[in-house]
Amino acid sequence: MFRSVLGAISNEMAIDLGTATTRIAVAGRGLVCAEASAVAIHEVRGARRILAVGEAALEMLGRTPPEIRVVRPIIDGMLSDFEIAEAMLRHLMLQVQGRTLWVGPRVTVCVPYNTIDMEKRAIRKLMEAAGAREVRMVEQPIAAAVGAELPIDEAQGHMVVDVGAGTSEVGVISLGGVVYSRTVKVGGERMDRAIIRHIRAEHGLLIGPRTGEQLKCELGSAMPVRRPAVREVKGRDIKSGYPRAVEVTAQEIYEALRSPVQLIIDAVRASLEHTPPELAADVAQTGIVMTGGGAMLSRLDRCLSETTGLPVIVPEDPDIVLVKGALRCDEPRPGHAVAG
Repeated sequence: MFRSVLGAISNEMAIDLGTATTRIAVAGRGLVCAEASAVAIHEVRGARRILAVGEAALEMLGRTPPEIRVVRPIIDGMLSDFEIAEAMLRHLMLQVQGRTLWVGPRVTVCVPYNTIDMEKRAIRKLMEAAGAREVRMVEQPIAAAVGAELPIDEAQGHMVVDVGAGTSEVGVISLGGVVYSRTVKVGGERMDRAIIRHIRAEHGLLIGPRTGEQLKCELGSAMPVRRPAVREVKGRDIKSGYPRAVEVTAQEIYEALRSPVQLIIDAVRASLEHTPPELAADVAQTGIVMTGGGAMLSRLDRCLSETTGLPVIVPEDPDIVLVKGALRCDEPRPGHAVAG
C-alpha cells in the first residue's frame, strides 16, 4: 500500500548516463532533459563549489581561470568522479521534477551489457545518492531494441548497433535477452579527436574538442565525399603561437574519420561471425538497427550496409532511442534484461 502511494506521487524516470550527454525521460512526458555530461566547479584549497551544469558548463571548457575546472564525470560510459556525477544528476533530476525530491523518482538506468557487479553497485549508489527512490538497470542493447520498437520477445534474432560518444556496443538479441555482445571504445569523441589530430598534422593548427565536433557534424562522412564542401577553421598556429584560420574540406574530414569508422565496422563484422547460424540468418532478413548519436554521422548506415551486405535501419532521432527504450523497460522482462 505504502509503495503504491509513493508510486502515485513520484515520477517514473529513465536515465541514459552518456559520456557526452545525459538524457532523462519521464513517463507520460517523454524526453524532458538532454544536457551535456559536464560540471564546472570552483576549487580552492580542496573545497569544491558547483558553478554550472550541462551545456552552461561545457561552454566554459578551455575558457576558465586555474581555480575553475570543467569536469566530465563519465568516461567511456563509466563513472570517473562519483561526487561530481552525483551533483550533476541531482541538479538535472530536480530540474526535471520542478520541486524538491522529497519523494524520489523510480529510475531505470541504461548500463552496458558487460557491466560487472561492482560497477552496478556504484551506479545504484550514485542514483540513490542523487535522489532516486528505487533503481532498476536495463542493458543498453535491450533498451536500444525496445526504443527502436523491435519485437525482441520473439524467437527471432535482431542486431542493434549503438554508437555513443565514448563507446559503440553491438548486441544480438532474441527471446528478450542478449545472445552476444561486443563493445569497442570507439564513438563520437574518438572521431572528434581524429579530426583534431588531422588538422594539427596537415595544417599545423591546434583546435579544441568543440571545433572538432562541429567539423564532424558539418563535414563528416563515413564514405568518400563528392561535394566540394569547405569550412574555415580558426585555431592556434603550432609554430608561431598566434591565432590563424585555414580552410578544411569535407574530403579531409572523411580521411580523418576512416580509422574510427573502420573500427566500428570491424566490431559489427566480428559480432556477425560469432552469432549463432540461425540468428545470423534472422539478422540477414531483419537487418541491422543503428542507434546513438554517432549513427547520425553522414552515410555511416550506407557504409555499414555495403560492407556487410545487410540492410541497415536508422530510427528517427537515434540519439534518444536508448532512453526511450529504458522508459518502456521499467518493468522486469523475461530473461535478464532488467536488474533490480
